[in-house]
Amino acid sequence: MMKTHRAGDLRPAHEGEQVTLAGWVNRRRDQGGVIFIDLRDRWGVVQIVFNQEEAPEAHAAANDVRREYVLQVSGYVRVRPEGTENPDLATGAVEVMVQQLTVLNTSKTPPFYIHSDDEPVKEAERMRYRYLDLRRPNMQHNIMLRHKVFKFIRDYLDNEDFIEIETPILFKSTPEGARDFLVPSRIQPGKFYALPQSPQQLKQLLMVGGYERYFQIVRCFRDEDLRGDRQPEFTQLDLEMSFVEREDVMQVMEALMQAIIDEIAPERPTLGQPFPRITWQEAMEKYGSDRPDLRYDLEAIDITDIVKEADGFLAKNAQNGVPVKALRGALTRLDESMSKTSIRAFTKELEDIAKAAGGKGLGYVLLQEGGKPWGALAKFFTEEQIAEIAERTGAQVGDLVFFISDEPSAIYPVVDVVRRELAQRLDLFSDDPDLMAFLWVVDFPLFEAYDDEEGRWLPSQHMFTMPMPEDIDLLDTDPGKARGSQYDLICNGYEIGGGSIRIHNREFQEKIFPLIGQDDAQAAEEFGHMLDAFEYGAPPHGGMAWGLDRLVMILADQPNIREVIAFPKSQTGADVMAKAPSFTLQSQLDELHIDLNDTGREALEESQQSDEEAPASL
Repeated sequence: MMKTHRAGDLRPAHEGEQVTLAGWVNRRRDQGGVIFIDLRDRWGVVQIVFNQEEAPEAHAAANDVRREYVLQVSGYVRVRPEGTENPDLATGAVEVMVQQLTVLNTSKTPPFYIHSDDEPVKEAERMRYRYLDLRRPNMQHNIMLRHKVFKFIRDYLDNEDFIEIETPILFKSTPEGARDFLVPSRIQPGKFYALPQSPQQLKQLLMVGGYERYFQIVRCFRDEDLRGDRQPEFTQLDLEMSFVEREDVMQVMEALMQAIIDEIAPERPTLGQPFPRITWQEAMEKYGSDRPDLRYDLEAIDITDIVKEADGFLAKNAQNGVPVKALRGALTRLDESMSKTSIRAFTKELEDIAKAAGGKGLGYVLLQEGGKPWGALAKFFTEEQIAEIAERTGAQVGDLVFFISDEPSAIYPVVDVVRRELAQRLDLFSDDPDLMAFLWVVDFPLFEAYDDEEGRWLPSQHMFTMPMPEDIDLLDTDPGKARGSQYDLICNGYEIGGGSIRIHNREFQEKIFPLIGQDDAQAAEEFGHMLDAFEYGAPPHGGMAWGLDRLVMILADQPNIREVIAFPKSQTGADVMAKAPSFTLQSQLDELHIDLNDTGREALEESQQSDEEAPASL
């Protein structure tokens, strides 16, 4: 080995020891006869000293050393003189007096600072030089945290008698709701593999295979638009269990999650165990979302019955059965002395946000001293009705009460976006910034809606989800009212994972296909292997999948999952560093039996032309 010790491990107990270290130059300070360098490796930073009188050759060589040079040094450890200690470093009580220096590699001046996260760096630069970004303290912390989480999960599940089994990356198209990434077959012209959106079918087949408790930390692929918590390739914990009911799976998953928090992030409190549970319907009515953020206490309150007795268009909505929701805006948290002009500007911004989410508007009243409200809607309510609304919503004098009215499918997204915006602007979050507000959302609709044009029901999850036992008969009479045995684990407004009890009977599975618009021939072509397997003693089973990138993102308190993935894609799905995706050779296309259409050929020709026009130095 080129080092005897790790830089971050040195302590006063090593005083007088001869050591050999290797790492990168974090910082350099030249004081003439003495040069100080902070040497960094994966385990930390230690100060190394080049003294001209004590080691003239090493000191002379250090004159040419710059940031991010790769060094090997040998010397002895000494305790720093009193008053020169660095309390910000774990190694701050010691330093290494260098006797010999070897420059293992030089470095160009990096495009941004490596030794600190204090200096802001443009996202494009970070992605272009990702290998340098990975050296920075925050990224090193995040990637190591990711490793710890993954290792803990493997050890925990192994102890619970789960076995990890790898499933194919080259498989066939699966009905997961997003576009597949397709891989053309060279050997079988015109045919394609699909990269798995999840191992859903395969893990169910493992249950048929008799393994009973399976898990896998697996890469999955979905060709969908990117956002802060989504990448085209991602990592999930995939898990399946035989001979279980919904409660069994949820208890195993909750225990694992709490164990991760206790071990990896004990400073992060939760809402306690068992995690709160709410139905999908309750989540939508109160929060407008099936992944509500419970770090703040703000619920949409139904006031349809009160508004029905008032005047104006809201009253007409209520009288016609259109729900009316109210949200409390505690302006006192923002500024007790806000002028009415400021309030108008504030509410106008919120109304624009509501309209962008599909809302028709956002009405409001301001509660004033004496019970008389102010605002455009105030004239439609009596003081008694306002008092009743205030009591139901918990609004106080100086608060705004916002009104949202529309059909449920339209009102939910508006409630969601206004609720989240109010939480941000009024700082309604928990006093503990480390809170991880886990909850379970259960009893999802088995089908999202009926597509009149296509004449089929749209499944809310995948087609292998078992209906709730008491709702099975509804498949013959009113499928839209059937609930699935689905359960989602939510944290801080993000869906961490989802699962369900699965269908394990061929006859019952075949009952689902016509509801979602698949005839017998199509079902046999796409899922014949599943249907055949269900005829050979498939046990009752269920499972779950977690988005591990999202979980680590929350544990690391990062704004998006790119911060916890070593080599993520950009917002456009590109690897900026490697310039992928890229055009390929015509010979490769020929081998794969692929002809580009007009759009593809034009893009290729434009690329080739720009390459020809590029300067030779590029």
